[in-house]
Amino acid sequence: MESNMLTKVLACKIHRATVTAANAEYEGSITISKELVDSAGMKPYQSVLVADVTNGARFETYVIVSDEPGQIVLNGAAARLGSVGDKVIVMAFAYMSDEEYNTHRPRVVLVDAKNRPVRA
Repeated sequence: MESNMLTKVLACKIHRATVTAANAEYEGSITISKELVDSAGMKPYQSVLVADVTNGARFETYVIVSDEPGQIVLNGAAARLGSVGDKVIVMAFAYMSDEEYNTHRPRVVLVDAKNRPVRA
């Protein structure tokens, strides 16, 4: 029996990046350097799930792109859920048909201590 349902799967992630700043007064979102966004295949304003490895917090927000290399900034309410120096995983998801799912492999970007991609 063929299914018409779509499955939500991990599309891409930035793994264990270091939070470089937090700005509770900003409207909201997570600011990520263009290099990391492009390496992961994320898009500006795309919804992402952020997991703070340091404190266990998980929250959903959206991507704002920065031209500043290595930048990972928690903005708005998210700034209250993490701190500078925390390690975070930023994950984007996609809905896929069974056919798409069967050939999909998520793009994983590992970073160095300065949030530069070391493998994409």
